[in-house]
Amino acid sequence: MHEDGNDGGRRVESDTSPSGVDREFLSLERELTVLLRRARANQGEMAREVHPDLESAAYGLLVRLDELGGQRATELAAYIGVGKATMSRQLRALEDLGLVVREPDPADGRAWLIHLTEEGRGRVGKVREARRARYVNQLAHWDRGEVAELARLLHQLNRQMES
Repeated sequence: MHEDGNDGGRRVESDTSPSGVDREFLSLERELTVLLRRARANQGEMAREVHPDLESAAYGLLVRLDELGGQRATELAAYIGVGKATMSRQLRALEDLGLVVREPDPADGRAWLIHLTEEGRGRVGKVREARRARYVNQLAHWDRGEVAELARLLHQLNRQMES
C-alpha cells in the first residue's frame, strides 16, 4: 500500500487486488452499479409522476428542455445517448401527451426545435421541486460543500461520458 494523497484530512491509500486492479476503481464500479440501478428505478417513478403514460427515459428529455429551452432532436439524442429512431419515438409520445411541441428552427428551416408546452413545464416543475425537496431531506446531514462537490464530480463524469 502507498499513500496517494490527502482528502479532507483523511489518508487516501491505494492498493491493488491480486489481478492488479486498483481497489478504488473496484469500489467505484460497485458503487456506480448500485447507484445506476437505483437511479433507473427512480427515473421511471419520476416519469410517471409527470404523466402516468411516460417511459422512464422521457424524464431526462423533459428536464433538459426545462433547463435549456428549445433543442433539436439530434442534440437531445446525443445528450441522452440514444439513436434517432428512439428519440423520434419518444418525442412523438411526448407530443401526443401534450408535453412538448416541435417548431421550425429559425436558424435552419429544415430543422425543428423541441420545446416544452406550458403543461409540460408545469408538470416537470412540480416533479423537479418534489425531487429537490427529497434530496434536501436525504442529504440534510451533509455539508453544503460536499453537496456542491458531489454535483461537480457528477457533472464532470457526465461530460466525459458524452464524448
